[in-house]
Amino acid sequence: MPKTDRPTAAPSQRSAVEPFHAMDVLARANRMRAAGVDVISLAVGQPFAPAPKAAVKATRRFLEHGRVAYTDALGRTDLRQRLSRHYAEHYGCEVPVERIAVTTGSSAGFNLAFLAAFDVGDRIAIAAPGYPAYRNIIRALGLIPVEIEVDASEGYVLHADHLAASHAKTPLQGVLVASPANPTGTVTPEAELERLIAFAEDAGIRFISDEIYHNLTYAKSEVTALSFSHAPIVVNSFSKFYCMTGWRIGWMVLPPELVRPAERIGQSLYISAPELSQIAAMAALDAADDLVAVREGYVRNRAFLIEHLPKLGFRDIAPIDGGFYAYATVPDDAGDSAVFAASILDDCGVAITPGIDFDLRRGHRTVRLSYACDHASLVEAVRRMEARPNR
Repeated sequence: MPKTDRPTAAPSQRSAVEPFHAMDVLARANRMRAAGVDVISLAVGQPFAPAPKAAVKATRRFLEHGRVAYTDALGRTDLRQRLSRHYAEHYGCEVPVERIAVTTGSSAGFNLAFLAAFDVGDRIAIAAPGYPAYRNIIRALGLIPVEIEVDASEGYVLHADHLAASHAKTPLQGVLVASPANPTGTVTPEAELERLIAFAEDAGIRFISDEIYHNLTYAKSEVTALSFSHAPIVVNSFSKFYCMTGWRIGWMVLPPELVRPAERIGQSLYISAPELSQIAAMAALDAADDLVAVREGYVRNRAFLIEHLPKLGFRDIAPIDGGFYAYATVPDDAGDSAVFAASILDDCGVAITPGIDFDLRRGHRTVRLSYACDHASLVEAVRRMEARPNR
């Protein structure tokens, strides 16, 4: 029999990261569904639409060969060639195939970027509010997240002046900018993005551009960081616009000096992205008809929320320029956002995410709602919140 009185080793310090509260909310919503409760989830950024038909057909044809195998760590050559063409067609940018790496979702892309570009103890600037996985991955890898607060008064845009002030206080080694951003939907204006990249290069700060919500901009145009320089690391994914969250497939564009380091790390961490998902991704890049129709659904949902959120008492609503999220201050009488979100789930059967996920200091007064659902579900969710008891 094993001894039970032997002391157990403590978890690593690097594992002491904040939970991903949106996933906790989703788990609770799923438990309620399993118990027979009708729950509408606006908690997680997951498109309601399935993968494009062309992607599904391509995987079925490939499976007929009976062999799904490892690929090069950087990905299949044909997919990388198609992604290179995507940059030429969509952005007018020349991106050599040699600088493109296919990844196991954008999450693996961020891991590879941080590991290839930085050393333990390096300081990486991110915006607050921002996607919580940035902060958590940075900490888990022994790096230091430097959260720069932005707010509704400036459209939640991280400016070059913000970056310069933070760098002057204590030097930074990196900065990560998302446009469109999660949770705010903020699209960084083209001129400001250019200033951010120029300052970072002059200061010796590595620039990482999260572009996973590209093709989902509404009020402003989008531009890739690669339009201004070859130095940024760009991370993108097939999860959002291409509706392929569970396929776990993404890509990154690396400056030449980081391609081989990222490849070496990827060989050991992941071997390669799933080949079947790579086949699907290549087909998805040509599935314009399916994807435009899904995007039009987001446009309709966005307009509906812009109209109804103020009527529900939400304030300081973020621009909602891109992506599929609304980020706002909770009604005056709502109290703590985590308590408010829990009451909305209990009273209305509607799951939303408390802002503590995205802003550790100020998030107790904000929430995020995803409008990646179908329109009928969004309308019903708002109707339930309007009718909730004690509103």
